[in-house]
Amino acid sequence: MPLADKVAPAPREVRVAGLITALLGVALLVLDGVLLASPSATGSNVLAEAGFYALFAIAVLMCGVGLAAGHTWARSPGVVLALMTIGVGWYLALPSEQPAPGVPLIAVGVLVLVLLFRQPSRAWALGQHADETEEEAAERGGLEGRRREREGSDDPES
Repeated sequence: MPLADKVAPAPREVRVAGLITALLGVALLVLDGVLLASPSATGSNVLAEAGFYALFAIAVLMCGVGLAAGHTWARSPGVVLALMTIGVGWYLALPSEQPAPGVPLIAVGVLVLVLLFRQPSRAWALGQHADETEEEAAERGGLEGRRREREGSDDPES
């Protein structure tokens, strides 16, 4: 299957949010490598922590790639990850008194949220036609209704 068939149409905002989220996944993988390579990394707790970070990093990376490829399933996890990024940034900036990494992390989380909630992103997630309102798209069945229209099926149960 050609790559063009795997990439769904999505607004630029969604693709940029996907790339940023994928970069966060890569950063987590680097953090995991640093954790494993540090001289103080001994014992089973460190291995369990590194395993968790590796699994979490892969999930974040998959979400970012899903958004960049235009898959609507990745939007909700992308929003959750952006909120988690803001929370981690807040913890770094205020309670941990490390504003240098915390404030940019907050900014990245807010940027991803803004990109995923802009009007073109919402319209894409709803499967909204250019000439209809969000309410009309929701009544039609949203993205699922748009898929049924493309396939030529009027039966909402199909």
